[in-house]
Amino acid sequence: MTQPKSKDIKRVVVRGTNWVGDAVMTVPALRALRQLLPNAHITLATRSWSTGLFDGADFLDDLLIYDRKPGVFMAPLRQAREWRRRSFDLAILFQNAFEAALIARVARVPLRLGYATQHRGFLLTHSLSLPQWHNSRHESFYYLNIIAHLETLLDGSSKILDREPVFNLSVRDDRRAKAFEFLRASGGSEGHPIVALCPGSINSRAKRWPAERYAALADRFIEEMGADLLLIGTAEELDVSQEVRQHMRNEPLMLTGKTDLAQAVAILSIVDLLVTNDTGPAHIASALGRPTLVIFGPTNPLTTRPLSPVAEIVRHPPDCAPCMLRDCPIDHRCMTAIAPDDVFARACKLLMSDKRQFVAVGERSGLGDPATN
Repeated sequence: MTQPKSKDIKRVVVRGTNWVGDAVMTVPALRALRQLLPNAHITLATRSWSTGLFDGADFLDDLLIYDRKPGVFMAPLRQAREWRRRSFDLAILFQNAFEAALIARVARVPLRLGYATQHRGFLLTHSLSLPQWHNSRHESFYYLNIIAHLETLLDGSSKILDREPVFNLSVRDDRRAKAFEFLRASGGSEGHPIVALCPGSINSRAKRWPAERYAALADRFIEEMGADLLLIGTAEELDVSQEVRQHMRNEPLMLTGKTDLAQAVAILSIVDLLVTNDTGPAHIASALGRPTLVIFGPTNPLTTRPLSPVAEIVRHPPDCAPCMLRDCPIDHRCMTAIAPDDVFARACKLLMSDKRQFVAVGERSGLGDPATN
């Protein structure tokens, strides 16, 4: 194979990841790819929910939706045909699945880069071994490493891994305006700070800080700050939010299960604070520049914490953490060691340290004119 040149790469397809948090952690790599190939047309092949996350992203040209349903065997072939029709010159595979490499190979994309996971190395023109630091460095570098390999391939060297990852995401003004309207219709009040809590987690019960502690925290935000308190999450997390509400003295704005990802992203772009478990919204809110406090228990903050100057974590790890288990086999001590008073104090400090926030509680009109927020 001849040495590839940047000028010959005109059309690029990137196979995105399947989880929201992982998708946000690919943002630095997508930005690095745009910087490396500024004149290329970059398409992100991803699931339909990603539209709400990447809508209007300045580092992408378009999205190619691929929602494969279980048991639909022709879907990969149809996707490969679409890739072939679009005449991609380069395929970057962030997804680790064998199928992603197979689609790129069947589509006859000349350059195919990705990790040699699931025994798929023979389908790639340039396969990467898992880096030795994979479990000791932030997950964003896992994806940046692929772009660093591409830069070395094109230019002979790379400094991508030496730079701080850039996660910035933005939401258009019209989407923010609709988010304010949605909160008004849901019972929000003008002149109140907006605090969102995400007490669930889809893929791990062990990640969940106890519902009664979220309830105690929510009541303090309402009673001491006069906050509009939002409970957010997917429909699969509704039972957790309902449990939190049952333990509360005050009534929150129950948004769990009532928004799609696009609406949730827009809402997170206007909150004054998000307190959450180690879940996708943590990465979204921090990438949007909103103060974010993440409660960590069984997972490793070294690799999965939000990397943002407005994001912090709360963690009191016992000897068994991080265990990475989805269900705690003992007493969930990594989470029960964290008290609501501790989280509330950290949240208040985070709020007041953000220069864009209100100087005194209630000064900012959380549901006022979107142009002033």
